[in-house]
Amino acid sequence: MNTEDQIALFRNAYEALRAEIGKVIVGHHEIVEGTLQAIFGGGHVLLEGVPGLGKTLLVRTLSEVLDMSFNRIQFTPDLMPADILGTNIVMEVADGRREFQYQRGPIFAHLVLADEINRATPKTQSAMLEAMQEKSVTAGGEIRKLAEPFFVLATQNPIDQEGTYPLPEAQLDRFFFKLIVGYPTGEELTEVLTRTTEGARPELARVLTKEQVIELQKLARQVPVASHVKDYAVRLVLASHPKTETAAPIANQYLRFGSSPRGGQTLLLAAKVRALTRGRFNVSFEDIQTVALAALRHRLILNFEAEAEGITTDHVIAQILKDVPRDVAAIEA
Repeated sequence: MNTEDQIALFRNAYEALRAEIGKVIVGHHEIVEGTLQAIFGGGHVLLEGVPGLGKTLLVRTLSEVLDMSFNRIQFTPDLMPADILGTNIVMEVADGRREFQYQRGPIFAHLVLADEINRATPKTQSAMLEAMQEKSVTAGGEIRKLAEPFFVLATQNPIDQEGTYPLPEAQLDRFFFKLIVGYPTGEELTEVLTRTTEGARPELARVLTKEQVIELQKLARQVPVASHVKDYAVRLVLASHPKTETAAPIANQYLRFGSSPRGGQTLLLAAKVRALTRGRFNVSFEDIQTVALAALRHRLILNFEAEAEGITTDHVIAQILKDVPRDVAAIEA
């Protein structure tokens, strides 16, 4: 299969997924696109928004259009690591003896919905770290590999903070994208009310199998990135590191810590996926800039001055994008 055919195959799969999801999800085009970019990039997604905006519905819809296993974990303060990973239980075997057998937890699925993830305690949060990064689980003295592909799509509510626990920075860094789900427009809200109050439920088709998703992920990684575009992504990440020679002025003013190397990995992978969805087999500066907010907003840690002045990481990233030139020659000049 030549390059043009591969690009066409990717675009057709992507558009088919968007069309099926659009039968249920009204609006939220950037959220749907960001979620699909993360899936084809092989990463996890954190969806943040107030209740009732369709975060959980989006994940459930995605599980219906992708032919792969799906589990939901409702995170609560009393949830324990074993409730996620599984545990050894005593089972009676055929000859009457009893022995320990490992009972798998809900983490053993291709697509895992971690609903209201910030309501679980730090001890339970830590159970997710190995699964999200190494795609394996250590339990009962054994390391067990998770199914491929494996995605965690998590939701959290930014306003009701009573009884919640902030996600550790190490866990936030393991999310490919953090997407902010906003309110619908008047037209979109009208369509939502029409669809949800008249009893009609659309029939969704299975669009991709897990094997097809893995092949499309491999294709995305093959998209070439020119050295000057890759250098631009590197300089964006370095500009977020305060008190360094490469720091942007706004990073020195408002940040305690900048992006990890995972931020740079996400910039390139997400830009590759975006390029394919636009019919290109090369990454542009625009691809990098478009995915920068979702890729970096959860990887920057604000200082006290920023919090006191109401400065957000989105504001900092937007200014870094303005300050960092695309052309290296502009720096030397």
